[in-house]
Amino acid sequence: MKQTNDLSVDIEETKQTLVDFIRSKVSRAGYSRAVVGLSGGVDSSLSGYLAAAALGPENVMAIRMPYKTSSAESLDHAQLVIDNLGVNSLTIPITDMVTPLFERFPTANQIRRGNAMARARMIVLYDQSHAFEGLVVGTGNKTEFLLGYTTLYGDAACAFNPLGDLYKTRVRQLARAMGVPDVIITKPPSADLWLDQTDEGELGFTYEEVDQLLFLLVDKRYPPDECIKAGYDEHFVKAVINLIRKNSFKRVMPPIAKLSDQEISEQYLSFGDWGR
Repeated sequence: MKQTNDLSVDIEETKQTLVDFIRSKVSRAGYSRAVVGLSGGVDSSLSGYLAAAALGPENVMAIRMPYKTSSAESLDHAQLVIDNLGVNSLTIPITDMVTPLFERFPTANQIRRGNAMARARMIVLYDQSHAFEGLVVGTGNKTEFLLGYTTLYGDAACAFNPLGDLYKTRVRQLARAMGVPDVIITKPPSADLWLDQTDEGELGFTYEEVDQLLFLLVDKRYPPDECIKAGYDEHFVKAVINLIRKNSFKRVMPPIAKLSDQEISEQYLSFGDWGR
């Protein structure tokens, strides 16, 4: 029998920790506002709810950024979050930004096109970050980051990320507790990059399945053979480990060739030196 793990979280403690995290990151940078890109999915919705709780809805700008193939349902769900929270909002289509690139490269596959959409959206968010004078809030979860299911300088870009240590399973739990509409929580996760695209369809497994395995591999530090003994399919275990390894470069800042004795990084400064 496959080993199952309790992935439930302490809702109140987790919510308070993340609200305090957002408030701290924004204020320490000298800001009081935040910008969130709303896709209509559960992750971005939860980031919006947390940002509004931390900073007040009047200090949050939620931005919908549809492409011509985006579903009307995604726009409606993002608007539902905006209406529920009472935050500021803008709708800025990205079709005219992305189309010229692929008029030049008409044979580009779906991955290239999806990456361009994700990066175009981040151009919009950082432009509005300046206009609104607010920091960009990340919306990616722990499952996505570990598996590399994210676009560098696209959806992975942000000033800070409140969800990055929450597995998708836990994102759903917290979202439900904070009042994110159930229609958003229960629908198939999708980056909405092309017609009928879903996260789980691309990955080849469900978030519930992989979260259980990731919890053993990452949180419990089980070696692969112990995961297999715990009832997980060997091919599945190896495939997930391969994704974690080959996408490790997405989880770190770009390496810099070292030529001097000094390091320009957080390691160069002790915590007590920050802000001096």
